[in-house]
Amino acid sequence: MAALAMATDERVTAWPPADNAGAWLTIDLGAIRANYLALARKASGARCGAVVKADAYGLGATRVAPVLAAAGCRHFFVAHLAEGLELKPHLPAGADVFVLNGLMPGAEAECADRGIVPVLNDLKQVELWSAHAARLGRRLPGMIQIDTGMSRLGLPLKEIETLAADLKRMDGIDLRAVVSHLACSDEPENPANARQLAAFEARRRLLPAAPGCFANSGGIHLGPAYHFDIVRPGAALYGLAPVPDQPNPMKPVVRLDGRIIQVREIGAGDAVGYSYSFRASGPMRIATVAVGYADGWLRSHSNTGAAYFGDVALPFVGRISMDSATLDASAVPDGALSDGMPVELIGPHQSVDAVAAAAHTIGYEILTGLGARYSRRYIGG
Repeated sequence: MAALAMATDERVTAWPPADNAGAWLTIDLGAIRANYLALARKASGARCGAVVKADAYGLGATRVAPVLAAAGCRHFFVAHLAEGLELKPHLPAGADVFVLNGLMPGAEAECADRGIVPVLNDLKQVELWSAHAARLGRRLPGMIQIDTGMSRLGLPLKEIETLAADLKRMDGIDLRAVVSHLACSDEPENPANARQLAAFEARRRLLPAAPGCFANSGGIHLGPAYHFDIVRPGAALYGLAPVPDQPNPMKPVVRLDGRIIQVREIGAGDAVGYSYSFRASGPMRIATVAVGYADGWLRSHSNTGAAYFGDVALPFVGRISMDSATLDASAVPDGALSDGMPVELIGPHQSVDAVAAAAHTIGYEILTGLGARYSRRYIGG
């Protein structure tokens, strides 16, 4: 039965691995590469970048980005300058790293010296970057983000008009692109998408001519009108569905297997876990797995969803703890499941998106929360 736990996934030959981990996270770099190439084809005519912020959505930016670079990617987007500084040495010459959260006061010199490109999100940042370019006596690359209705980052219309009326504020800036972000791209029928598109087209015309960068993973699937010159997929690269409730065209990237650390029999009326949130209605077999909310297996998975042993679903019962979770293993034959054996948490039987749905959240939160205690293995790279 232990061999059956991996029978649907031939990527891993030695199972379980001979290590002391409580769970094993397998990351398929070949699938990430395939997803990137599929998205680039979908957005043909635009250059395809890659969002690798949050450590490539928790999967390891310094492992993921070189694979994307080998596939032709030259535009990498991070959230923070620190992420960009860590990533830059792992990229080929000619690849650009863009910081979406913008230019913080005092960071101008480090950005310029290390070749990091800020996405300028307000007039003050534009002026700081332009002033530093003047001090250096050379032009510095930058993107400008404009707000098209999300009210999060980017120049609002009033600041765009102020900048357009005095373009000297941009002296010294080599404008690589004008950027905005879609708020509802995962809802193709939402009229907000068309409103943001119209605002993006109108507002970028007020600024000097530059490439447009608008579409995220969902935006790529809204069609060519949203692609402009540069697209920047993130979630879809890592196997998440770009359009919820539709067939997922992306290849799965991660598999997570947890280790069973105890199997026991309980009787009718026995409670399981903190706060006694579950009580057995009859005799049950309980298996405890060494994964908890400290590993990113959310507390909202309590009493919902399942793990898999082969093709057998083992529902979660009781509260998810910091370091462990409990499963109803009554459907597994007596003696088939024992300490040390793996059970599938993410894999062929349930995608990241399915796991997220069971926890009433989104796949982004599941991926980015995958913990540091897992034994990580990279394949296909």
